[in-house]
Amino acid sequence: MAATSSPLATTSFILGTVTFGGGAIGFARTGSVPSIAAGSLVGILYGVGGYRTATNASYGVELSFLASAILGFSSIPRAIRGRKPVPIVLSIISLFGLYTFGKALRAAA
Repeated sequence: MAATSSPLATTSFILGTVTFGGGAIGFARTGSVPSIAAGSLVGILYGVGGYRTATNASYGVELSFLASAILGFSSIPRAIRGRKPVPIVLSIISLFGLYTFGKALRAAA
């Protein structure tokens, strides 16, 4: 399958890069294994979702939506409790992803 340029695929790739990179930075700065594990998992899900969306394969948008949900479930409670910058930014990213990919899923239904 030939890859095509799609705003949804591009969004997935950007969010994947940001979350993967953020997890790596968190690990480098603090040695936090949960940061690298979660950032890698969510980043890879976004990347696979973006690739599947770009190649018109099934479940691309769904994987990106799942990545946003996982990110939200882990970051939103921490953002509310701690009010620290990193969980707040992660929460905003997850809410953006949930809105963007949820809107695409609803339009496809």
